Amino acid sequence: MFDWAVLVYGNTSTSTRLLLVIAHTRAEADGVEMVSSSPYRSSLRHLLGILVFTNSAILSTWAKPPDTTEITRLQVFLDNHHFSPGPIDGQYGTFTKRALAYYNTQRQRKPSDWKAALNLAEHQIPIVFVTHQITSQELHQIGTIPKELSKQAKLRALPYTSLVEYIAERYHADRRFLQRLNPQLDLDLLKSGDLVVVPNVKHVFRIEAVPRSRRYRTQAKLLECYIFIDTKQRMAGLYRGTKLAAAFPITHGRAQFVPRGQWKIQTMLTTPTFRWDERMLKEGQRSETYHLLPPGPNNPVGILWAGINKPGIGLHGTNSPETIGRAHSAGCIRFANWDAIRLPKFLCPGSKVIVR
Repeated sequence: MFDWAVLVYGNTSTSTRLLLVIAHTRAEADGVEMVSSSPYRSSLRHLLGILVFTNSAILSTWAKPPDTTEITRLQVFLDNHHFSPGPIDGQYGTFTKRALAYYNTQRQRKPSDWKAALNLAEHQIPIVFVTHQITSQELHQIGTIPKELSKQAKLRALPYTSLVEYIAERYHADRRFLQRLNPQLDLDLLKSGDLVVVPNVKHVFRIEAVPRSRRYRTQAKLLECYIFIDTKQRMAGLYRGTKLAAAFPITHGRAQFVPRGQWKIQTMLTTPTFRWDERMLKEGQRSETYHLLPPGPNNPVGILWAGINKPGIGLHGTNSPETIGRAHSAGCIRFANWDAIRLPKFLCPGSKVIVR
């Protein structure tokens, strides 16, 4: 493992060189500060185990886009093309890199080539941030949810519990990022009339437009599509025939419950209820003690359920988008609600599900 990095600026009779020296120790790095000619570089690689790059190499291999706005532009661009980076947060993190790799694979580019995508993004997304004004109608999406499951089961719906939760999911955004974008606001105290700066996403998640209890039917044109769940990468790739069409981050079940193999979607419906059964969640076996939780964005399976031909297992949304890719579910495959609602564009009952 390399622990030290030193930029070395040197002159020779014929040129000026900028060297990046990466070494095992500070002493090794200090030992090359006066070296700038190519013969020394070759020898030092063998003697000290260091890597030396010229300035042209440095300029061609920046590790990430230059600033938060450009990273956000890239994230919005990927999301707009159905290659979701997870909650948009202005960070060049794991799932942004994976979404980019899937996008570039579709376009037959080097997986890590963010520059080509960002160049396109600059043309397609000239405005990275927009404002959302909270209306009095949107207050109807907010409610209180009791902690006790028995009391939750008596409600008609499990709504959002705050306006910041509502806005964050609507614009696929990380709540902490929203606070950074809106330092003048206390997002826990939002009210009707407030203006909130948000990412300019194309596929705004409109909870009010989600159809109630819609059951999707088999469509011949979608039967050639399938979904490949990569539990190691925690990503789901959607394919039309042999062509990659979309990719979303996922959370998979605990190791003993992961349904590895090939399956088919049997049912697909919006705004599902959820049978909360502690034994099923912990051991994978149904019991007679359960709570039937009502639909809504805070239902544990979110706003969409796609059950496969393995009892109790399916693809579904979530009430905790910030945990996607970073936690385990009981046994199913979880998506952020804004990604789950896009699944019917690519899948239907009868579509193949491959889990590896």
